Amino acid sequence: MPDDYRRTLIRQISQHAHSEVVGQLPEGNWITRAPTLRRKAILLAKVQDEAGHGLYLYSAAETLGASREEMLDQLLSGKAKYASIFNYATLSWADVGAIGWLVDGAAIVNQISLCRTSYGPYARAMVRICKEESFHQRQGYEIMMTLARGSKEQRAMAQDALNRWWWPTLMMFGPHDAESYHSQQSMHWKIKRQSNDELRQKFVNQTVPQADFLGLAIPDPELEWNEERGHYHFGEIDWEEFSRVIAGKGPMSRDRLEARRRAHEEGGWVREAALAYAEKQGTRAAA
Repeated sequence: MPDDYRRTLIRQISQHAHSEVVGQLPEGNWITRAPTLRRKAILLAKVQDEAGHGLYLYSAAETLGASREEMLDQLLSGKAKYASIFNYATLSWADVGAIGWLVDGAAIVNQISLCRTSYGPYARAMVRICKEESFHQRQGYEIMMTLARGSKEQRAMAQDALNRWWWPTLMMFGPHDAESYHSQQSMHWKIKRQSNDELRQKFVNQTVPQADFLGLAIPDPELEWNEERGHYHFGEIDWEEFSRVIAGKGPMSRDRLEARRRAHEEGGWVREAALAYAEKQGTRAAA
């Protein structure tokens, strides 16, 4: 295996794992405040799924010789990147719906392509993750549908969430292909199967009709169907905002990392107990 290929995979898979772990935080904040017991149970299951996705992906990266401790240290120190979308605040219950519908919907578009990535352990992890993300996306869309069909205030809440999450979701796919540092090489190695712009366009094409069905308006005055291209034309993303958030200057960047550091420190006794138990079992097996 070429060293550059290995390094590229470790970087991508570990960043993907970090995104799943940090991605628990915006919605986990709403578990105790979900409007019904049913909503609490569904959201709790979803957040648990995200933890499992992180586990699958850290395990896949470990097959490349990466240390989980080192990967986590890079996350907690702020050295490693994760998806920019998780550095935004969840201000209302509708944000939980918008994340499921938009953010997980965008993740599915990207991750279905990764089911055919050239590295087997990564591809196999993505098959299971995509199945679970489909549940997450449907859960979010169902929340948005309930709000859109509710009172005037609930419809306004749903529209406000869409307004705030639409553009950050489009940023999730990364910079334009010509400006993406890693994309060309990853496409050559077949780590990536589709470019950033192709995936972003696919997401817009499938999401606009869903918004129309909900009776919600996409917050883009330039959005229109292009008959000749067979795609929706959409406005330009604020790439300066994208760069700020990626650089750790997002609205919730400091809070997200602090929450992860605190959880890591408070969970230290669990890791120590698990290690002691493993050593004890190993000693017994050797005897």
